[in-house]
Amino acid sequence: MHKNARQQRLLTAPVLPLLLRQALPIIAVLVLQTLVGVAETFYVSFIGTNALAGVAMVFPLVMLMTMMSAGGIGGGVASAVARSVGAGKTKDADALVLHALVLAIVFGLIFMIGVVAGGPVLYRALGGTGRALDAALIYSRFVFIGAVPIWIVNQLAAALRGAGNVRTPAIISFIGAGVLIPLSPALIFGLRPFPALGIAGAGTGLTLFNSLAALVLLRIMMSGRAGLTLKWARLEPRLFKQILGVGLLSAVGTFQWNATVVLITGSVGLFGASALAGYGTASRLDYVLVPPLFGLGTAVVTLVGVAIGAGDRARARRVAWTGALLAFAATETIGLLVAFAPNLWLGIFSHDPAVLSTGALCLHRIGPIYGATGLSMLLYFAGQGSGRVAAPFLAGTVRLLFVTGTGWLAVNHFGAGLPTLFTIVAAGAVLSAMITAIAVGGQLGLRLSVPAASTGDPETES
Repeated sequence: MHKNARQQRLLTAPVLPLLLRQALPIIAVLVLQTLVGVAETFYVSFIGTNALAGVAMVFPLVMLMTMMSAGGIGGGVASAVARSVGAGKTKDADALVLHALVLAIVFGLIFMIGVVAGGPVLYRALGGTGRALDAALIYSRFVFIGAVPIWIVNQLAAALRGAGNVRTPAIISFIGAGVLIPLSPALIFGLRPFPALGIAGAGTGLTLFNSLAALVLLRIMMSGRAGLTLKWARLEPRLFKQILGVGLLSAVGTFQWNATVVLITGSVGLFGASALAGYGTASRLDYVLVPPLFGLGTAVVTLVGVAIGAGDRARARRVAWTGALLAFAATETIGLLVAFAPNLWLGIFSHDPAVLSTGALCLHRIGPIYGATGLSMLLYFAGQGSGRVAAPFLAGTVRLLFVTGTGWLAVNHFGAGLPTLFTIVAAGAVLSAMITAIAVGGQLGLRLSVPAASTGDPETES
């Protein structure tokens, strides 16, 4: 599709159908990537328990890198490209691709050197010893030697999403998954013509896929067929600022979210192993909801960014609130369902009465406010699209401090039980949603349809 035609479609098409068209391919890719990860874990399980433990130790670092490259710095790339596209700044949009590529190489090298050099210390801190530690180091080495290609793929995909092209990265991901699912066991177990590499084969397969995907994306974008053109241009601080002004805070925000979960888990752990298992099983639902929310959120980033770039704050407002209310409705429905029938979810994982009791208590207290989590997450993405994430970041900080600080005091100094702790967790989610709604709503306008006065300058409007 011609650039101007795509721009007009992003600015004029009905909001809800356009949001869904933009989001569904991304959601499908995320679900597919989850299935690929499950398949790889299944293959590794045949090597033995130590191999499985080794992969488990590496997984959080892989997830951190993925979240930072796709949703953190990647969110900054998508936002900057979308605002440039909306403003009709074709040269800036194309130049941002080169700047994103430079950042991908820099951050990729940081992850590669940091994890490969610091792996022994990291995995020992996670409890790795003996053969499990050896397996973690081998797998980690073969995965993170390909950190740069992973960053390139996610950064270029983010740039394409910012320009409204979700089809190209989705096709590459689907083809890659079709290759990786049979390639991984061939490299692990040694199916001709491949040698048996053991756990190294799992990491090698992932690195080969990302390397090939990076080369394909680079070639496509150098041709200009995908709507953006990668070509040499002078590197400009202002373009790096457009990306990192959104991306760095977003990347730190990924730490906040994970840190909140880890610290809550630590507080629950004071009540024993059964309580910990029950909370862990209940909170796993949060991770299941992330792919659809992320898919819808990245669509919101693009459409809000394009509208802000074009100076159309009314449309940006409609996109933000349409996405936020859609996320609220979906997550609140799921939350109420598991609150009233917790065993529909918990029973998948355990039949231990003590585990089910704690898990049910958690879902009874937190399930009814799941909608607040969906709302705040989508408004966070709207903030990314507008180029302003300080307010959503502040909301996440308040939630982290409120939940962990108040929860720790309640349990350790006032002898509060799990019902109080889970109520505090729920209150923190509501507080975060309120702050995000007020702040982002103030930036874009709290009303759904009445436009604010526009200066015509997309930079000041954002």
